[in-house]
Order: sequence, then structure tokens, then C-alpha cells
Amino acid sequence: MLNALDISTSGLVAQRQRLNAITSNIANLSTVVNEDGEVKAYQPKYVVFQTDEDAAYPTGSAGVKVASVEQEAVDPLYKYQPNHPLAIQEGRWAGYVPYPNINLQREMVDALEATRAYEANIGVIEATNAMGEQTLRILV
Repeated sequence: MLNALDISTSGLVAQRQRLNAITSNIANLSTVVNEDGEVKAYQPKYVVFQTDEDAAYPTGSAGVKVASVEQEAVDPLYKYQPNHPLAIQEGRWAGYVPYPNINLQREMVDALEATRAYEANIGVIEATNAMGEQTLRILV
């Protein structure tokens, strides 16, 4: 039973990190300035999962862990706004403002999927706890 709890807990942690990346993408939907103050569109993040070999059990089951949080290499969406204070001043994109290339609908679907996976892991934990309680009742 502890295996199921460990595996489900690893799933909870992984999905929480995935939701953090998704909410960061949604929150930065209009961010056109990076941390250094440069006009540069926010690059969306995504989470890469992998099997947690350190938590593998003799049964062959294992948990999941976040291998990395990557930045998606996408070109920004340029909108022509010559009067915008952050518009590019020179070159090919003069008068344009670079906005993040984030698909809000995809982010919302990903958030829903991550939430459902999180809820499924909670369901497994609750079922495992209920089985443990029932086992104790039988033994006592």
C-alpha cells in the first residue's frame, strides 16, 4: 500500500509543477519585457516528466518526477503598434511590439488535464487510505 501512496504522491508533485508552469504562461500572456528590462517576448514554459527510477519497486512500478522545466522555442507574435512605448525602434521590426506566442486555449486545456491528473492521484491516495483503514478494522 505504501507503494501506491509514494507513486501517487510523486504524481501530485509533478502535476503541481506542471500547473505552476501553465499558470506562469497564462500570467505572462502579454509580457513583452524580460527580467533585464529588454523588450523581448516571454517564452512559454513546459514541464518534462520522466520515470523516477530512484523510487522503482520490485513489482516494476515507479513514480514520476519532473526531469526539467523547459522554455518553448517559439517566435514571438509581432503586432504593429508604432505609438507603443515598447515598440521596436529600428530594423526590420520597427514599430512592432513582440508579444508572447502563447495559445491560451491550449494552456487552458493543459491546465484542465493537469487538474484531472492531480484529482486522480488524490483519488488513489484516498482509496489506499480507505483500504488501510478497512484492513485495520478487520484485524482489530
